[in-house]
Amino acid sequence: MNIAIVCYPTFGGSGVLATELGKALADKGHNIHFITYQQPVRLSGFHANIFYHEVRVPTYPLFDYPPYETALASTMVDVIINNNVELLHVHYAIPHAAAAYMAKQILAKQGKRIPVITTLHGTDITLVGRDKTYSPVVTFSMNESDILTAVSDNLKEETYKNFVIEKEIEVIHNFVDVKRFNKKPVDAFRKVVAPNGEKIIVHASNFRKVKRVDDVVKVFMKIIETMPAKLLLLGDGPERPYVESICRDCVLCDNIKFLGKQEQMEDILPIADLFLLTSEYESFGLAALEAMAAEVPVISTNAGGLPEINIDGYCGYMSNVGDIDDMAKNALAILKDDATLLQFKANALAQAKKFDIENIVPIYEALYKRVI
Repeated sequence: MNIAIVCYPTFGGSGVLATELGKALADKGHNIHFITYQQPVRLSGFHANIFYHEVRVPTYPLFDYPPYETALASTMVDVIINNNVELLHVHYAIPHAAAAYMAKQILAKQGKRIPVITTLHGTDITLVGRDKTYSPVVTFSMNESDILTAVSDNLKEETYKNFVIEKEIEVIHNFVDVKRFNKKPVDAFRKVVAPNGEKIIVHASNFRKVKRVDDVVKVFMKIIETMPAKLLLLGDGPERPYVESICRDCVLCDNIKFLGKQEQMEDILPIADLFLLTSEYESFGLAALEAMAAEVPVISTNAGGLPEINIDGYCGYMSNVGDIDDMAKNALAILKDDATLLQFKANALAQAKKFDIENIVPIYEALYKRVI
């Protein structure tokens, strides 16, 4: 099949999933055309079946805000016509679904049918899409998609609750390449981070308010009251300066390291003993799933789609949003002895395997064949 994938090229879950899906499809012999404004962060190395098409937005003095959606729709039309694309799969509703509808109508005038699949990822529905500025267009373009999918049952429910949707939403869960993340930890790397055998705790996100990264720091400070530990904070975003200021005021601030954006998460996660995700809402929690694939138990909130992947008392624990004391208690329950930690690590890997890429990609392939 010839498939065009439209996504954001950033570190967010929607861009990561779209890129990993495209790479997996290419490995199975399909031709994949990525359409976005810069090369996706997870799209590295050469692959004969993968093509990247950059959306260029000319700047004119007339425009205070360059019309990206128009440029995106035009690029879609060009790529589809000149590469015999059979299907357009757009990730994240805003503005990709609306641009896809525009491209579909332009192509219909030229006698070409192009089916559109829209995959909903989270904030395009729960936050941005609900804004009155965008809601009518988001609702229309979702309903005009040939197929609508969501990455969790929770997100499906939230979409029906907040929008007038006239079609069935199919749930296809996010996935992880277990083989990529399930590596033996590099002892030398671990010793650099924790030279005295301290436990290593990791958090990774885009540092937006919804992630409540300050709660990660508060939980960690309670953990180190009981046992030696190090905290690695991966990622970047608007809340990072605030979180850094909190950490500087901590007594043991040297135990907290900000590593910034990291493309090769599979090289860092395997050295961790625990992953903290304190979000106010997660449509799925891809970062937590990647941690589990690296055999890292997860302490998370019970918000959104997280209960669909983090099984309480099995591969980690869940707490109410903001319940710092309970999260710290649960973390210490896992870290208290090696036998307990090893059992939770084994369970985390077993849980991640349920969402392995080899199980999920065939579901997308079947969906593509059906809609084509």
